[in-house]
Order: sequence, then structure tokens, then C-alpha cells
Amino acid sequence: MAPRRRAPRRRAKKTFNISAIEAGTALSLMQSTGAASALEQAMQGNIKGSLQTLESSVQSNKQVITATLAGAFIGKALTKGFASGTLAKLGPIRIKA
Repeated sequence: MAPRRRAPRRRAKKTFNISAIEAGTALSLMQSTGAASALEQAMQGNIKGSLQTLESSVQSNKQVITATLAGAFIGKALTKGFASGTLAKLGPIRIKA
């Protein structure tokens, strides 16, 4: 009689994907909205000031924010046709279009 074989163990993936367009859009929006300074104010306990900072930044950068979102939409639409979609690999990180 042949000995039993153990069931193969499933391993977690050692790589993860980052969308270049989405990451760039998120960074641009954070810069345009002044999210870093608003977060800093909120962590100091000044919630009202942080919301006012966000409000004034969004109001003054409406055109930049709209252009960023439109560019991201167009970029995502154009990259749908790429075969592999991978722009670069950096160790366990894959940057996709």
C-alpha cells in the first residue's frame, strides 16, 4: 500500500499590484486638497480648522482637481487596451497601468 500524501499547502501571494494612474491621481488630489496639513491640524485636536483648510483648498483648486480627475479617467480608458498592463516590477511590487 502506498503512503498517503499530504494536501498541498496554499501560500499567500508574495507580490502586490499598484495602479500607476490611481496612485498618481490620489497623490495629486492629496496635494491639491491640502490633506496633509488638514490631517496634521486634526491630529492636534483642531477639527474645525482642519475642515476649514480642506474647504478652502478645494474651493481654490477646483479647476486643478477637475483636470486631475478628467486626466485619470482618460488615462484609465486608454490603458484598457494594453495586453500585459505591467509598467514596471520592483521586487514584490508590480506597477500596472
